Amino acid sequence: MKKIILAALLYLSCSAAFVQAQTYQLSSHILDISTGLPAPEVPVKLQKWNEKDDTWTVVDQKITDKNGRIKDFLEQKSAAKGVYKLTFLVADYFKSKQVTSFYPFIEVVFEIKDNKHYHVPITLSPFGYSTYRGN
Repeated sequence: MKKIILAALLYLSCSAAFVQAQTYQLSSHILDISTGLPAPEVPVKLQKWNEKDDTWTVVDQKITDKNGRIKDFLEQKSAAKGVYKLTFLVADYFKSKQVTSFYPFIEVVFEIKDNKHYHVPITLSPFGYSTYRGN
């Protein structure tokens, strides 16, 4: 009986370690520089460019967490090389703050060329934004 319990505990601990070890190749972060705070609950759509068909294909859609972050776009195991677009749907975020914004959404196009981690953050205000490749 003890061997069965030990085997079950070993299995569960290995399973938990596997789940924790899951990594993602792409992350993002939104910082509202007009307040100096992260931008939570902003929908972000990830699309991949299909050169053959000259179209964008939706890969995933997520919402920023309370720290303005999305940590889990593109599982590391997927073949992720290509041109991508992140669309930050910021209109409702600014409306919730009762702030008029010039940008209903912000699109950032970038290319993944290898298996390294890519972090694509934006800083934004109602009338401007900036982006860069972070780490």
